[in-house]
Amino acid sequence: DVTEIEEKEAQAKQEEQIMKEQELSNLLHEKRYLKALGLAISLDRPHTVLMVIKAILKEPEGRRHLEENIVRLRKDQKEAVLAFLVTWNTNSRNCHEAQAVMETLLKHEAPDNLLQFSGIKSAVESLLPYT
Repeated sequence: DVTEIEEKEAQAKQEEQIMKEQELSNLLHEKRYLKALGLAISLDRPHTVLMVIKAILKEPEGRRHLEENIVRLRKDQKEAVLAFLVTWNTNSRNCHEAQAVMETLLKHEAPDNLLQFSGIKSAVESLLPYT
């Protein structure tokens, strides 16, 4: 019977998820935004990523800090943020943050690099009507 093993695995995953949520909360409290962004992206939490970006933008010199953090993300993390910002851009409450992230990506990524992002074509098609 593998039921007990499956229950233990599920419990371990749930405990790990809770630990990551607590770590994310601590990172935000400590204003360690790069790590918080990375963790929120790895947890596939678009809303949390948006909250981190909003927190960065509320800081003095927030735009500069946002650029510094976005530029330091890995390619796969930038692709995830691009996918998230497509959704954010459709909502007037979040469009300014989406535009700030998009501006940073366009400013700091070479066009050839952007073309290699997965889902770039659909992202651009989705962004055009709202941008």
